[in-house]
Amino acid sequence: MAQCPVITVDGPSGAGKGTISHLLSAALGWHFLDSGALYRVTGYACVLEGVSWDDHPAVTEIARRLDVTFTTCPSGEIRVAYQGVDVSRAIRTEQGGRGASTVAAIPSVREALLARQRQFRQPPGLVADGRDMGTAVFPDAPLKFFLTASAAERAERRYKQLIAKGESVSLPRLLADIQERDARDSSRAVSPLVPAEDAIVIDSTATPIPEVFERVMQAVRQQGY
Repeated sequence: MAQCPVITVDGPSGAGKGTISHLLSAALGWHFLDSGALYRVTGYACVLEGVSWDDHPAVTEIARRLDVTFTTCPSGEIRVAYQGVDVSRAIRTEQGGRGASTVAAIPSVREALLARQRQFRQPPGLVADGRDMGTAVFPDAPLKFFLTASAAERAERRYKQLIAKGESVSLPRLLADIQERDARDSSRAVSPLVPAEDAIVIDSTATPIPEVFERVMQAVRQQGY
């Protein structure tokens, strides 16, 4: 019996893959996996427990016993809970991003979270948002996308998001953080941030999200979903 279908949406932070994945899962009525949230929660749990992100054995143990749940609100927003406490906002900080990228570079952590990510593959289908969904987690996915955008554009988008939330941020610092994270994610030994060979690559630097989504949906319709 064939496994249920998966559509993977990979790419760096700020390229629009989260928004596109949400829209796509809603349009298809499929399950949604935000794999980055698992790494963010792992990094956040380390901070709560006083574990250094560089302590690989301790971080791996936290990943193995990670108590995390995802709930879809009536608004369509995904709520993330760690040990029953809503951490959706807490893990979306810049520190949360750095923690996710740091712990994601640990091979044993990736291995610990691999099986958990694959458990999200349930009928009628799954839209998986991440950095290695199409290359490592679901290499057999029949349809794969890789969204990208310039570092400057992604920093500008993130800056506007944080300012809208009332946070005080520095655009140059955001750009430096994004460039540093790109370098770390792309050069790690296990599951680096690269497009799958059969992925459809879309550059969203100068393309509005509705236009990107329409391009994605065209490919989805051609696949027969």
